[in-house]
Amino acid sequence: MFLDARGGSLNSQESEFSPRSAAKRPEGRATRIGASKSSPGRQYVRAGFMPALDDLSRPKGQGNCRIADTTIYSNEIFIMKLDQSFQTLRDILTHGAAEFTRAKIFFGHGTDNAWDEAVYLVLHALNLPQNTNKDALSRILTAKEVDAILSLYQKRIKTRIPAPYLVKEAWFAGLPFYVDERVLIPRSPFAELIQKRFEPWLDEKFKVKRILDIGAGSACMAIAAALAFPEAKVDASDVSDDALAVAKINVEKHGMNKRVTLIKSDVFSNLSDQVYDIIISNPPYVAAEEFLDLPKEYLHEPKLALAAGKLGLDIVRRILKDAVSHLSPQGLLFVEVGNSEVYVEKAFPHLPFTWLEFSEGGGGVFMLAQSELQNWR
Repeated sequence: MFLDARGGSLNSQESEFSPRSAAKRPEGRATRIGASKSSPGRQYVRAGFMPALDDLSRPKGQGNCRIADTTIYSNEIFIMKLDQSFQTLRDILTHGAAEFTRAKIFFGHGTDNAWDEAVYLVLHALNLPQNTNKDALSRILTAKEVDAILSLYQKRIKTRIPAPYLVKEAWFAGLPFYVDERVLIPRSPFAELIQKRFEPWLDEKFKVKRILDIGAGSACMAIAAALAFPEAKVDASDVSDDALAVAKINVEKHGMNKRVTLIKSDVFSNLSDQVYDIIISNPPYVAAEEFLDLPKEYLHEPKLALAAGKLGLDIVRRILKDAVSHLSPQGLLFVEVGNSEVYVEKAFPHLPFTWLEFSEGGGGVFMLAQSELQNWR
């Protein structure tokens, strides 16, 4: 099984929820966020990345394709000669799904199957909204539209460039963000956590004034957090000038210039004595051995945003070491470590990590309170 670097594995078969953090949670609170399911490899591909393509999506599994409330069986929609002309949207989507399957491209940057990948690229090429109605499947395509779509298909297959880089857009927490190869493509389960305003871990009565996002990349998490907490100020830090340039595009795109401050900082190095109520981070955490086995799609992403030493803990160690000095007395730290979770637990056996579960898939995110870090320190 290939791992979805910084986003869990791609095992589509999920087992029922296992209450991994039941031994440690706020009094009277739920163990998990939503009705979570988990799997040994933590399947997480789509949650928070892009709107569900409900009207045109093919569900997981094989045998049929659901289009809105209509089921169209595979012998009707998928079996067709590839040398025929592409007249309708349905025709070219079917062709795209077949070609992606034949080419064995890797899915992990917003979709987890060939049909949805084709839908994502086609909607962009035709400038159609994500919630396009099923009636569009019968739309007759022009020769120019067909050429544009086939060109995207060809680039996706030949270069193995992830779809979001091809269209310069990715979705996170229901919001569109500009992305290119200077930043990691958003795919973190943090989307769900932010949209739920960190419940149940954050006291509802606690007024959040300041939030820090370490390794902000495209600033998707920082911007989503600013929207979730309208009265809070958010600092988005990154060590990469390239990443900060992309973050600036998104801050301006979402009108967050007065709410989100971009800071060049290597973890806490340029944050002096700043104190925050919430610190979030999706830092590099891919272990050296895992990095060598990544599919080609991930090699288009900045290595600086993925690799983090032999065990994937180089940045996580620094965050844990200094976070307590930058958290308010009631402050909370949330960090995603993905498949490096096992290494984190072995490296820090005396830290009382709370590992979060997500209803939309994903995992490998821990929470620590300021008091817990203070006692450990």
